[in-house]
Amino acid sequence: MQVSSLCFDVVIIGAGAAGLMCAATAAQRGRRVLVVEKANRPGKKILMSGGGRCNFTNYQVEPSNFISGNPHFCKAALKRYTQWDFIGMVERHAIPYEERKHGQLFCRDSAKDILNMLLDECAQAGVEIRIHCDILGVEPLEDPPLRYRLTCHQQERPLRIDCQSLVVASGALSIPTLGGSGIGYQIAEQFGLPLIARRAGLVPFMFTDQLKGLCERLSGLALEVTVSCNGQSFTENMLFTHRGISGPAILQISSYWEAGDRITIDLLPGTDARTWLREAKQHQARQLLRTVLAGKLGRALVTELQELWWTEAGERTLAEFSDKLLMGIADQLNGWELRPSGTEGYRTAEVTLGGVDTDAISSRTMEARHCPGLYFIGEVLDVTGHLGGFNFQWAWSSGYSAGLVA
Repeated sequence: MQVSSLCFDVVIIGAGAAGLMCAATAAQRGRRVLVVEKANRPGKKILMSGGGRCNFTNYQVEPSNFISGNPHFCKAALKRYTQWDFIGMVERHAIPYEERKHGQLFCRDSAKDILNMLLDECAQAGVEIRIHCDILGVEPLEDPPLRYRLTCHQQERPLRIDCQSLVVASGALSIPTLGGSGIGYQIAEQFGLPLIARRAGLVPFMFTDQLKGLCERLSGLALEVTVSCNGQSFTENMLFTHRGISGPAILQISSYWEAGDRITIDLLPGTDARTWLREAKQHQARQLLRTVLAGKLGRALVTELQELWWTEAGERTLAEFSDKLLMGIADQLNGWELRPSGTEGYRTAEVTLGGVDTDAISSRTMEARHCPGLYFIGEVLDVTGHLGGFNFQWAWSSGYSAGLVA
């Protein structure tokens, strides 16, 4: 079968958030840009994000919202292309949006609005996008100004693409059904770039001990908690599931958890349980403890906690509780220690922690320091945002930075 040959100034691997932003930016400079995407459509992860409403950025973007082996790396790109720059684009395209808690910005109508905006920007600048395009290999060229050659299959048809600049925006391992893959890491290794160990982030926890049954029985119940692990804490909703626990607080802390670690859950954030239960014993002495707790935590959860912590004293009034037992329960309420058996893994993880070591990348341009014309942007890098629009902002900022020079 005859091999088709193409030549572009810039080839971008991946038609996700970072790749489309980079493509539009580079093409607006007059560069001839091709985006290759293995999936059947561009932007699949954009479409599913935020429950279909796309949490596209956050009013309060700071470097502290990102996890990386080099916490300073993200600063230059975030400064070069800020949340206000992206909000400006959204407003120019007349996309209605709304602020939710913690400064999170969502589309009012549909995530399709953000994807269509990016595709419009690309189309107006002359970007070519090819879907169903599998990368079989990348090789360096010694044919200035051409530097890289991609060998591809597009719907089983062989394709060879030469370019001056190659931008890897392939995403990572999370949610493989939406196109996540490890090809970006393979390319990095091929060209001698070091990698930081990868693991699932922003992902629910699972249990295999008695907590699994508890979670199954409480599946669907949500409450606000403060969850802590390895010196980090988040106060947000926690959701019990039939596999374990999820919800924003759990997803956030999962990025700081490693196998074998314990997490600590404060079921009464902002309430000193010791003081509260002492006062309850004094003023509600004839009440059962589960009755008092149900006012704050709900009957179903309190029933399960009673089985864990004071099953033998379930029918005692507060007056009959020893101070030692009551204070022990109070300490559990403010500091319930759990040891997850693991996470749900890449199947449901919103992000992949780790990736291409940022020490090998220019923080200003996203270009590999020792490989001229080779760029890495978005999630493939060792930069991971908190929940709340930060990973999209990293995609916009890193994609724009590379697009200015690629």
